[in-house]
Amino acid sequence: MPTAYFWAKAPFVRLLFALIAGIVLQWHLQFSFSFLTGLAIAIFVSSVLYFFIPVSIKYRLSALNGLLNKFLIAVLGGMLVWINDIRNNDYWVGKTYVDSSYVIATITEPLVEKTNSFKALATIDRLYLKNRLYNSRGNIILYFKKDSSVKSLSYGCQVIFNKALKEIKNSGNPGSFDYKRYSLFQGITHQVNLSTNEFEILPNQNKTWFRQYIFNCRSWVIGTLKKFIHGEKEQGLAEALLIGYKDDLDKNLVQSYTNTGVVHIIAISGMHLALIYGLLMFLTRPLRSKNYKWARMAIILLALWAFTLLAGAQASVVRSAVMFTCIAFGEALSKKTSIYNTLALSAFLLLAYNPFWLWDVGFQLSYAAVVSIVAFYRAIYSWFYFPNKLYDFFWKTMAISLAAQILTTPISLYHFHQFPVLFLLTNIIAVPLSSLILFAEILLCAVSWMTALGKIIGMSTGLLIYWMNSFIEMLERVSFSLWSGFSISQFQTILLLITAVAACLWLVDRKKQMLACSLISLLLFVVMRSISITGCYDQKKLIVYNVPKYSAIDLIYGRTFSFVGDSALLSDDFIRNFHVEPSRILHRIQPNQALPVCCKNFEFFNKKIAIIDTSQFFTPLRDKQPIDVLILRKNPRLYISDLIKTFSIHQIVIDSSVPAWKANLWKQDCDSLHIPCFDVSDKGAFVVNL
Repeated sequence: MPTAYFWAKAPFVRLLFALIAGIVLQWHLQFSFSFLTGLAIAIFVSSVLYFFIPVSIKYRLSALNGLLNKFLIAVLGGMLVWINDIRNNDYWVGKTYVDSSYVIATITEPLVEKTNSFKALATIDRLYLKNRLYNSRGNIILYFKKDSSVKSLSYGCQVIFNKALKEIKNSGNPGSFDYKRYSLFQGITHQVNLSTNEFEILPNQNKTWFRQYIFNCRSWVIGTLKKFIHGEKEQGLAEALLIGYKDDLDKNLVQSYTNTGVVHIIAISGMHLALIYGLLMFLTRPLRSKNYKWARMAIILLALWAFTLLAGAQASVVRSAVMFTCIAFGEALSKKTSIYNTLALSAFLLLAYNPFWLWDVGFQLSYAAVVSIVAFYRAIYSWFYFPNKLYDFFWKTMAISLAAQILTTPISLYHFHQFPVLFLLTNIIAVPLSSLILFAEILLCAVSWMTALGKIIGMSTGLLIYWMNSFIEMLERVSFSLWSGFSISQFQTILLLITAVAACLWLVDRKKQMLACSLISLLLFVVMRSISITGCYDQKKLIVYNVPKYSAIDLIYGRTFSFVGDSALLSDDFIRNFHVEPSRILHRIQPNQALPVCCKNFEFFNKKIAIIDTSQFFTPLRDKQPIDVLILRKNPRLYISDLIKTFSIHQIVIDSSVPAWKANLWKQDCDSLHIPCFDVSDKGAFVVNL
């Protein structure tokens, strides 16, 4: 497709790039709103003045005027980021809250049961202090202790409490997930744990009938699936597949789907909306005449958006709903537009609504997958021709999977640090099977009032889910099914994307410039990765991780490490993968049991390290034993004042297995004795470069 023709058919692509540039710059540079407003006014005035200059000059400055328009869109993107950042609100709880305040908050979603508590998202309504009410804004996470009082809590309930809010923090472990930023993008900045006597339920309720109706529908769907589909794994997957409810999903099963490259089946995405859209198009075929085309469009869009809201209105599904809305309007108007323009328009609208969706992994992967399929599917599908319809169907599925991987692989490597080798095999079975399961679940909900028929459909659906789960888990056990441990930077990700796109364009159009671009990008990627890997051979580090209620220490030498800590972390894949594994991927290290860590007092690269986790008596010594790093873990009975009679301590580290009350006592002792103390639970991982 000629470049000029492409830009003419897809003008929103340019506008989208400008908006994204403004969003990214504002997030990293944090311009003031007054500066952005002044800049927007200056650009707007310049654009208006352009129309009053002579035609001869206007023609020569046409490119400059177009550039000014893009700058204006970029500035508006920055303003959107500023407005959506809750921290810029004058009534943000982080600015108005003091420790003695009473907090009045409304629960905005049904409670979710966790292992030791119930979790709920709440929005702050007011602060009460010294017999006065103060306005305050912000979302907080409430954790309620499990007891009978929680049963009366539900969506819309207002609660009041006087317990201090805690700011949401990251674990501080190297390479770990930025949970603080993730929460901030949703307007959530604080959390609090509440026991029975630490809150009161107010008589007033703050709810809307529409949200209540959506929650009731979700609850009914979940109850219906649990009634007719048996097995915890099967129920959890059925709920996630149909409405995106993930709280009942088995964590190990999710890891299996991730490792085999079909986790997109669990996440409500474009594939689900495409299936629903296709079903609606089929069911409304009697209304396809010109007289009823608008009625048909209204029915389809109402059903699509109802499903979108029922699925929780996640970024990926909203993106698909907006895209199909644009397509439906185009068909109703009998106009065919560029699919790239439609995609760019939908992304532009979504980012204008919530610019922070730009950092949403699902948003990135869903757009990358669709663009990749649109751009490369036909070229890949034309590689082979199968006259047999069954063979052709499987080849189409494989071609779609191959096309989607071109742009999603670099993004997946950046976020998840792994590549599922068997993605073709898993997708060729799981995608059609999951589509059949989705239609079966819709049918089950439609006929659930007929108990006998519901039991038959539910049993059949549960069996299909069991077969799919078993197939995925079987493939995950294949030794070479997963390549893991990839650690690439954002710039390296961009280089990989350029390499993949340029190579595909060269294969399709045979343009030598694209081949050169691909090879240069690949060369830069290889050079940068080689430099980063080579640098890892010189690293010598001690890392004490922040893993709540666990002790975890890595001693790193070059590209090897030795682990000291709780053996439970070796068997609990979920906790280890979430808290510890990202650091090992970042440092590109593999286990090496040859390092001397069998005792609790050892020397590591001329640094004397001691670990104390049991109560013991310390004999005062005239010549104190020098210790560079003393790690306190578990809950031993000891006093810092006794330790310094025996040891000459340079640094004390309190790891995350120590109870909070004990850690606070030790920190107070260290402060009074002028000994450097590092609390891992409070400050994040303790990292020392040796």
